[in-house]
This record gives sequence, structure tokens and C-alpha cells, in this order.
Amino acid sequence: MLSKISISDTIDFERLTAMLKIQNLTATVDDGNKTIIKDLSLTVPAGEVHAIMGPNGAGKSTLSYVLTGRDGYDVTDGSVTLDGEDLLEMEPEERAAAGLFLSFQYPLEIPGVPTLTFLRTAMNAQRKARGEDEVSAPDFMKRAREIAKSLKIAPEMLRRPLNVGFSGGEKKRMEIFQMMMLEPSFLVMDETDSGLDVDALRIVADGVNALRAPDRGMLIITHYQRLLDYIVPDQVHVLAGGKIAASGEADFAKTLEKEGYDAYV
Repeated sequence: MLSKISISDTIDFERLTAMLKIQNLTATVDDGNKTIIKDLSLTVPAGEVHAIMGPNGAGKSTLSYVLTGRDGYDVTDGSVTLDGEDLLEMEPEERAAAGLFLSFQYPLEIPGVPTLTFLRTAMNAQRKARGEDEVSAPDFMKRAREIAKSLKIAPEMLRRPLNVGFSGGEKKRMEIFQMMMLEPSFLVMDETDSGLDVDALRIVADGVNALRAPDRGMLIITHYQRLLDYIVPDQVHVLAGGKIAASGEADFAKTLEKEGYDAYV
């Protein structure tokens, strides 16, 4: 016989299943002179992939920067929690250690720092922050070789300085490589499809889909529906005017591609 579920039980269930929960978020740039995000609310449950689409200047990249704690983006109202923890109270490195990962629209180049050195340092810093043992060099290299092969990343690329001299597609594949190595609990992908040809898009999408898991959430920010043919989302949201203006299931992206965003601006 089923027992009755109280209101408090429902609230607790929502808290436990809402991996990322944004409530009434408002954020500014230019030392508070320009408001980009305005009273935005969004919930991404564990195990789900949500996509955000919208016109230029809607605040899509700003949202990703606010979530990851980039300097110059100030929250003036609202809250953000990740697994029930206050994300806005954490420093950027603490957010990373808590499992948050941002795939940049324009990945940074770091001259003089080999890719594998950078990644193993980052991985062990996160493990230390979580109270875990460092990964050994042999285990790290074994995993790096396996993942690089699956993404068709040549071994010599891993020995080069991070992203230096890489093409746009190579940089995006390197972002997915880092993502698969670090195994974060929540992924934010900002324009991951930017600059990718069809073959590179398939490889990147395969890497992202391999990370789908019941205990991992994803937020994909994109202008175009084509990425969502390869990474099928559970929900699609329109970001316009700094807030979520509409939401729907995966096919909603095709409607937006066809009709545009005029109805929501």
C-alpha cells in the first residue's frame, strides 16, 4: 500500500533531484552598469541534458560565466545551487572541485604548458580539494591514451602546449578530452559546435554522449539546432531578454530553427 506524500516530502525530493537550480538570478557587467541576466530561473535535474538557445546578446554566455565565477560578472539577486550547495559562495576553483566544468566557446591557449602537464595538475588539484588521492602517472597516461584515441586526437597533440597552434576543431576536441578525463558532475558547454565541420561535430558529440549518466547533468548553450541532432536534449529553453522565455522538448529546437526568436524578444 502506498503511503501518502506530504508537501515537505515533495520539496525534499525536488531538492535532491535538482542538480542545478537557478532561482530569480539577476547579474550585471560593467561594474553594475549593465544588467544582462534578469530574474532567470532554471532547474536541470540529475541525468538530464538541457539546451539553451536564443538570439545574440540574450545573455547565454553571460550565464555560463556567472555559473563558473568569472571576474567582472556580478550577481545582484537570486541564488544558484549545485547538488544543494550554494554555488555563488564558492571561488571558481572550488566550483571546479565541486564538479562544475565549462567548455569555452573560444578555448584559451597557454604557451609553454604541455597539455598533459596542465591536465594532470588540474586533476590532482581537484582531487586534493575533495580529499582524494592523486592519480598516479601510469594510470593517468593509460586513461589519456584511451580517451585521445576515441576522440581521434594524435598523441603528439597531447605533448604540445595547450591549444597552441590548434585549429578550431582541434581545440573543441581538446575541451571534450579534458571533460572526459576530469569526469565532472555538471557540464556547461558554451557554443561547443562553433567552428566545427560535420566530422568534428560527430566526434565531439560522441564524446559528450559518452558522458551522459544518471548522476551527471549538462547545460548546452548553442545558436543552432544542428548540434542537437547529435546530442538530443531532454529540454530546450529560449533565453531572451535575460530570462527563460519559453521551454519545450527536443523538437522545440527545430521549431526555433524554422521560426526564429522574434516571438520571444
